[in-house]
Amino acid sequence: MDQTTRPVPEPARPATDSDAQGESGGAASGEAREEALSREEALSEALAARVRGTVRFDDGARAAYSTDGSNFRQVPIGVVIPASVEDAVEAMAVCREYDVPVLSRGGGTSLAGECCNEAVVLDWSTHCDALVSVDPEARRCIVEPGIVLDHLNAQLGEHHLRFGPEPATHPNCTLGGMIGNNSCGATAQAYGKVSDNIVRLEVLLADGTRFWCGPTTDEEYHQIEARGDRRAAVYRALRRLRDEYADDVRAKFPDIPRRVSGYNLDALLPEQGFNLAKALVGSESTLVTVLRAELELVPVVDERVLVVLGFPTIEDAADATSAVLEHDPIALEGVDHYLIRDERIKHMHGVTLEELPEGDGFLMVQFGGDDKDQVEERADAMVKALEKSHHATHKVLDDPGQEDAFWQVREAGLGATAHVPAHPDTFEGWEDSAVPVDRLGDYLRDLHQLYDEFGYLSDAGPSLYGHFGQGCVHTRIPFDLFTADGVATYRRFMERAARLVVSYGGSLSGEHGDGQSRGELLALMFGERLVGAFEEMKAIFDPGNRMNPGKVVHPARLDEHLRLGGHWAPQQHRKLHFAYPEDDGSFVKAANRCVGVGRCRQHSHDGHHVMCPSYQVTGAEEHSTRGRARLLFEMLDGHGDGPIKDGWRSEEVKDALDLCLACKGCKSDCPVNVDMATYKAEFLAQHYAHRLRPRADYAMGYLPTLARGVQSAGLSKVINRLGAVPPLRRLATRAAGLEDRTLPKFAEQSLQAWWQQRPAAPERPEGTGRGTVLLWPDTFTNRFSPAIGQAAVAVLEDAGWTVTIPTEPVCCGLTWISTGQLGVARRQLRRTVAALAPHLHRGGLVVGLEPSCTTVFRSDAPDLMSEDQDVRRLADQTVTLAELLTEHSPGWEPPSLAGVRALAQVHCHQHAVLGWDDDSELLSRAGADVERLDSGCCGLAGNFGFTGGHGEVSEALAEQVLAPRVRASAPGTAVLADGFSCRTQVEEFAPGHDPIHLAELLARAL
Repeated sequence: MDQTTRPVPEPARPATDSDAQGESGGAASGEAREEALSREEALSEALAARVRGTVRFDDGARAAYSTDGSNFRQVPIGVVIPASVEDAVEAMAVCREYDVPVLSRGGGTSLAGECCNEAVVLDWSTHCDALVSVDPEARRCIVEPGIVLDHLNAQLGEHHLRFGPEPATHPNCTLGGMIGNNSCGATAQAYGKVSDNIVRLEVLLADGTRFWCGPTTDEEYHQIEARGDRRAAVYRALRRLRDEYADDVRAKFPDIPRRVSGYNLDALLPEQGFNLAKALVGSESTLVTVLRAELELVPVVDERVLVVLGFPTIEDAADATSAVLEHDPIALEGVDHYLIRDERIKHMHGVTLEELPEGDGFLMVQFGGDDKDQVEERADAMVKALEKSHHATHKVLDDPGQEDAFWQVREAGLGATAHVPAHPDTFEGWEDSAVPVDRLGDYLRDLHQLYDEFGYLSDAGPSLYGHFGQGCVHTRIPFDLFTADGVATYRRFMERAARLVVSYGGSLSGEHGDGQSRGELLALMFGERLVGAFEEMKAIFDPGNRMNPGKVVHPARLDEHLRLGGHWAPQQHRKLHFAYPEDDGSFVKAANRCVGVGRCRQHSHDGHHVMCPSYQVTGAEEHSTRGRARLLFEMLDGHGDGPIKDGWRSEEVKDALDLCLACKGCKSDCPVNVDMATYKAEFLAQHYAHRLRPRADYAMGYLPTLARGVQSAGLSKVINRLGAVPPLRRLATRAAGLEDRTLPKFAEQSLQAWWQQRPAAPERPEGTGRGTVLLWPDTFTNRFSPAIGQAAVAVLEDAGWTVTIPTEPVCCGLTWISTGQLGVARRQLRRTVAALAPHLHRGGLVVGLEPSCTTVFRSDAPDLMSEDQDVRRLADQTVTLAELLTEHSPGWEPPSLAGVRALAQVHCHQHAVLGWDDDSELLSRAGADVERLDSGCCGLAGNFGFTGGHGEVSEALAEQVLAPRVRASAPGTAVLADGFSCRTQVEEFAPGHDPIHLAELLARAL
């Protein structure tokens, strides 16, 4: 373990006059620092000795956990990933003995800064994720805090039950995080906030006191008090607090469904049953650590209808909300035309957006129940009423697939409104205010005026959307968080916005919590007296201020600990290899692209989700796209105090990127299109500049050269035989730094050699052909699988094309790009483009058969050689086989594949860059019965699975879905896999099921 250390911080506290007196005694302060460092080393050693889980005090882990989804950054002391709930209790005991602060963290997606702190971070999400028990009759369950909401609901599905609240981050948010934030989501319209769905909590106090809590009758209270222990003292103090402030709570707490700001003192009132569990929900890890939770469950809604209403403006839509609520919808969301525009700019939900009704402001109204006729009747009644009273346009959807597509439009709001091309960057901060529903339209008008006053309003927005049925508004604002003046303006805006929402009887936070964004502003909403009550509540549970200090009460300033800020000065000393056109040519902007949504932390592949493969196996934050982005951000050391000090030479960053498969899944799956494969290639090029590389980089990078040499010398048979002898194979792979696994076999004759020996195709009568198309002889097709190229020639000629194949040595440079040898890759590409230039200048198309090599032409090459016009032509004129046959071959009908059953493993690069829609259309036209596997990445990913140390991850990924599904397939089922990597994984882990390329499948049917 890396024991690079730093001083353990003192607990946050209000400033005193003595704070302004400055330091004295340099020697004394130096001694104090050494003592602090020694204490931290001892803390790390004690945790490692007593905790069964993972203890990380290394700089890489601390960098990965330095921020959440907010504007803030605080580098933690260390990270503990407990192996069990009891393990977490022991970790807390160690931290108590060493008197250090603790932050209990779920999925880390919080937008108010509550999930970052100078503390020991407890990450529950890796191991403490059990559904402990289910009582279907009582509709209750007990869970551990690290369980992800979608995983919980999937397990509850067999009981036809689910947990009601569902934030947009439901694929990756944990129940512990939801409890900490008092999460809501669109379904809160029907089911309320998390606090409305909690039965009991098992909690741990900073001093080690542990108990279950919930509603407390007077009899139960007296039984607790009679024990005379620490729990009794807590209950007595809370009773006194309640009695003293009851009238203030009744008078000052907004009577709206989305009051999330402040502590839930109202839950302690007699009329609320002195419910301590509900009082602790939303306390953001500042009062207790939640060990387990008992939840109320609701039945799954069987019948649903979604109505989308269109209005002239979003304010008009807000004005209509009260009228819609009269019809009892189960969800009511608002979306404005700025959000729709942003999604169109970013090519999101294209078909769905075209189906929106007329208008610039929209309400998405969902009705649900057990009886479909009754649900449709309620929807029809609402439509007729709104047409008369508000002249709304509408679209009614009762197909679940269409409904889900429209909900994704709404759930994509945060990612869609961040990093919009040609628009200024936007940020959270005032992203979840809430007001009474009947005043929502006027509030939005005043909010727009405030935007205009501060210079934030433009043709680009900001967008307004959110949970309109409960008066909650989401937005991202183009704050200038890069300059001192901009930060000062941001602060003034936040203060004015807080006063505005309070004037409407609203809440600073309607969903995301206070954390650091709004903690400082709570006095504007509640008054000083109730803020004092919050401070007293904090002292009752955590008198030493060791639970997530500086959040909610005694908060850090809202312009303190900023991830950017006027002092942020990132370092970027070297010339870059890639152009980063989406980030204005800046690697700094690219590294700062991640907004912390955490979609890369998913474990399922629903919707053909690919990213992030290594995280799916390891569950480690630094193996998620988000974690790696955080490390790259820290590597640039814009604050001068970060944990990553070696810049591009950083071993911590290299280690985090080592398990990145460069699958490019994040390029499409990430809501802000982080392209970690490109960042990895850039980093490796900079990291190893003027230095020797690992042996595997040379072995895999120079594979095209090696393969050409083997075939030119006629050694294919010899090498294949030697590679099949286990001792020799192990010796060769060990020497090359590779995994000991089955090696692909070199073809005895390359595709190019076959083409040169093939008799010329008969000339087509004039006017009957489609023209000449160039079939690209990528290394994998050319040197290992030439039969695929031969099949493609047959299909292309059948479709009316004249085919040509280059005969000179050419290469796209893929293997050098993936290993970060970008100088060599650029030279290879330059030679290749020169060879293809005559064909490109005639407007000819280039057909790629291997998805990864085709992706180089379409995506990597233009980024690597942006100044070359022929490279741009190559990108524009490169097509896949399916694209050529569907989009460029009008009138051609594919051969019949009727009766063919197939499993399709879509290559990651095809998923991320090329798309599979044309393949799907082509196979459908041919009559094939094809199941596209929800398998994500196959696990080989080019050089990744062959590189030493990656074998276990590679196999684990294959065994998630791909290999078991193929092994279980019925006899005669075709396994369609265009990627060489995918076919290799199938051949090794599902032997006996020979995978084929689309070209082969079509050629066999000719």
